Amino acid sequence: MAKVLVIDDEKSIRNTLKDVLEYEKNNVDLADNGIDALKKVSENSYDLIFSDIKMPEMDGIEVLQKIKEINDEVPVVMISGHGNIETAVECIKKGAFDFIEKPIDLNRLLVTMRNALDKTNLMTETKVLKKKVDKKYEMIGESEALQKVKDIIDKVATTDARILITGPNGTGKEVVARQIYSMSNRAGKPFVEVNCAAIPSELIESELFGHEKGAFTSAIKSRSGKFEQANGGTIFLDEIGDMSLSAQAKVLRCLQENVISPVGSDKDIKIDVRVIAATNKNLKEEIEKGNFREDLYHRLSVILINVPALDERKEDIPLLIKHFAKQICDEYGSAVKTFDDKAIKKLQERAWTGNIRELRNVVERLIILGGQKITVENVESFVN
Repeated sequence: MAKVLVIDDEKSIRNTLKDVLEYEKNNVDLADNGIDALKKVSENSYDLIFSDIKMPEMDGIEVLQKIKEINDEVPVVMISGHGNIETAVECIKKGAFDFIEKPIDLNRLLVTMRNALDKTNLMTETKVLKKKVDKKYEMIGESEALQKVKDIIDKVATTDARILITGPNGTGKEVVARQIYSMSNRAGKPFVEVNCAAIPSELIESELFGHEKGAFTSAIKSRSGKFEQANGGTIFLDEIGDMSLSAQAKVLRCLQENVISPVGSDKDIKIDVRVIAATNKNLKEEIEKGNFREDLYHRLSVILINVPALDERKEDIPLLIKHFAKQICDEYGSAVKTFDDKAIKKLQERAWTGNIRELRNVVERLIILGGQKITVENVESFVN
């Protein structure tokens, strides 16, 4: 049931709209002037607002502006018996969802209402989804080692500095990259992730920079690359230590000149992309072996973030277990299972070569195979 506010100084219009909207199973509040309406908007959360334009004390356009200051997301439909194109355009420019002329066509009113409520529902669903995504990439822990990483993120997130994230497999390098992106000025713009190790060396350049039709045998049409797709946003080059030297040369040019050249093209495309890279390799050793370009390393490593292994932050394991247990039980739609203190201590004592990824897998295994409360006996039985 949607909550709707109707603002109109004519009692007959207010009551007619109330009857129609309540017949459609909505909860309706009424206000006969802008001042009372703004008080109601401040005190309540509405899914939709209908407002007349010509009213005493405060006209509808002023009311619209003040509503948007209080709650920018609520759709406001303006109603007027003296409407014209200029008035309608002004209302839309100031944030109105739609404009309806008097006498009100009830079919038009109902269609507008449904469209506005659909928009409200979509925005709510998007917020819920974003919260789920944010939670998926939440950094869990209070250890000193993790706090150092969080402190660096706080300082660099709002800059456009290039960042190189290092650390063993499974430590959460992607989580760090996502956290930087979500706190940056580019949040809401594209975030494009590329796993350089998963793409064959002969295809990496096409994947990153795109290609023209006929550039190679299977290029049946032109295709934009990941850098172009990330334009205005952020590109995350995961496992960059596995990138071929020829692709490294093109990435270097991109970082130096902010241009890319698709495979098979002699044209340059200007781009604006923040680059975050990650690797589990020691790139200085790779440079000595001739596997990685030193000039690219220095371009990428303006900011260096080393993500600690789980064995370096074992005090975070109880919080991580609690977080993963809730996350996994929510995914399975079951009641949240708990771990007793001895089970947690036993898990803290073991070595975690697979880091956080391994811990999550172990927690999932124990939740599936253990009882409602995970015991030390469960850990000894199901964890090698």
